[in-house]
Amino acid sequence: MSAKTIAVLDESELKDGEMKQVDFEGEGKVLLARLGDKIHATSAFCTHYGAPLAKGVLTADGRVVCPWHGACFNVCTGDIEDAPAPNPIHSFKAYIADNKIHVTANPSDTLKSNLSRQPKLSAATVSNRKGVVIVGGGSGTFHCVEGLREHGYNGPITVLSREYYSPIDRTKLSKALITDPAKIELRSPEELKTEYGVDLRTSTEVTAVDVPAKEVVVGQNKERVPYDTLILATGGVARRLPIEGKDLANVYTLRGIDDAKKIDAACQEGKRLVVIGSSFISMELVVAVSNRKLASIDVIGLEEVPFDSILGKQVGQGLMKFHISKGARFHMQSTIEKIVPSKTDSSKAEAVILKTADGQRTLPADAIVMGVGVAPATQFLKGSKGFENALDKSGGVVVDQFLQVKGVEDVYAIGDIAIYPQPGTGEMRRIEHWNVAGNQGRAVGKTIAEGKPQPYVKIPVFWSAQGQQLRYCGVGAGFDDIIMVGNPDEMKFIAYYVKDDKVVAVASMQNDPVVSKASELMRLGMMPSPAELRGGKDILSVDIQTVSAKGRVLSAN
Repeated sequence: MSAKTIAVLDESELKDGEMKQVDFEGEGKVLLARLGDKIHATSAFCTHYGAPLAKGVLTADGRVVCPWHGACFNVCTGDIEDAPAPNPIHSFKAYIADNKIHVTANPSDTLKSNLSRQPKLSAATVSNRKGVVIVGGGSGTFHCVEGLREHGYNGPITVLSREYYSPIDRTKLSKALITDPAKIELRSPEELKTEYGVDLRTSTEVTAVDVPAKEVVVGQNKERVPYDTLILATGGVARRLPIEGKDLANVYTLRGIDDAKKIDAACQEGKRLVVIGSSFISMELVVAVSNRKLASIDVIGLEEVPFDSILGKQVGQGLMKFHISKGARFHMQSTIEKIVPSKTDSSKAEAVILKTADGQRTLPADAIVMGVGVAPATQFLKGSKGFENALDKSGGVVVDQFLQVKGVEDVYAIGDIAIYPQPGTGEMRRIEHWNVAGNQGRAVGKTIAEGKPQPYVKIPVFWSAQGQQLRYCGVGAGFDDIIMVGNPDEMKFIAYYVKDDKVVAVASMQNDPVVSKASELMRLGMMPSPAELRGGKDILSVDIQTVSAKGRVLSAN
């Protein structure tokens, strides 16, 4: 279908700093954004989960942020600025004539079914180099590959992954218990090979890294894979509590497709599920199985309410009430004594014995899931040449502001394993967020491709499929106060987390795009003070989108 030019809106109806979704021939939709005298036109929906971008956040430096999960695009070009967007959006020609805004576009490109375009990629053309080797097969790896090719890297890319499938949207394991990797692949193996020039080696176990030789050691036969640049993106390994019965056949953790298959098969109608740990993974799984007519769902947690130390007691209580309304039973401030094997089949568990403030209690179980966190998947680095000073006692990999491994040349670490300096504070911290891994992958890919290291300064963004969809940005660990707007019991609120008289994190429910706006305000150093927020200031009223704010935006950036 050929391109058409259509007048879509009166010029007077789009002011500086505004975005509007407009119709384009039939079912087509276009996003218009105005920055000063310049009109930009792009696809109207986010390529992640299809959120309407007009309800997101526009900034004077040309960013449009999705209202749901923090994906960000360049409004001038449609290119990806931030994960988790897997594809850029279309960019259309827009101009003003006869006091009307005109857009030129192929009508098929304005449909929601075709909202994304293929990224502009540099093909692999230089074969006489060792190239980039990426260890791991998750979000960080996928976005790193995209970052490399989008920014012009034309050398070989080799991915060594323990998993037997290409990178998947891992968030859907806990949020929806998806068991078919083909349904949640970010790119198929064939696409990675033909479109990105990636040598994807699945079911591949890396056993060591030889830094002096610049080689990765693979498998029992100790094959050596050479590299020019190495990226470690191995993610986490699900923890198991060191208790009796932890390895029985129906005691599960949730990290990969095979885990999801086992839990899916075990959590059928009439079965009894016990979840150990009130983590985000645990509670998302509870949501995912809540409509399966299980006989019981019991959740065991150490804190008084779920997420007490992360979200605070009031939000935790609200979320706990939500889960109780869906049939879950909570046993908080409890510890596990042991998991009891079945009298008829000693390979399987039949109950969990826990210790509460009121004494001992036994919970019958057909399936048990441990959601007690992850450990960095870095066991293979212990004893590897060159990493003697790069690992901390937890197994995390210490990196600098450019995500390069401490004291190790041409090696980067991203995602769940990376201990990196936090923007603004310099505090060294490991962040286990899906978006963080993706954005760090994109950042390292750009650094390698362009040869111009840039500090990693993005604000962490997180979301969880609980209640009415929780949004979160920042790093709120150790907060000393919470400014609450709304009521978590009603699943509609904004929570500002304060530390040392500064807002360090924001959580919300049914208040989009508050968290998207908050992440941009934090990025720009323009977040209102706690005193202003207590006085009723609405962060959505802070101007970061008009040309009059551009000087402040750019100087803060």
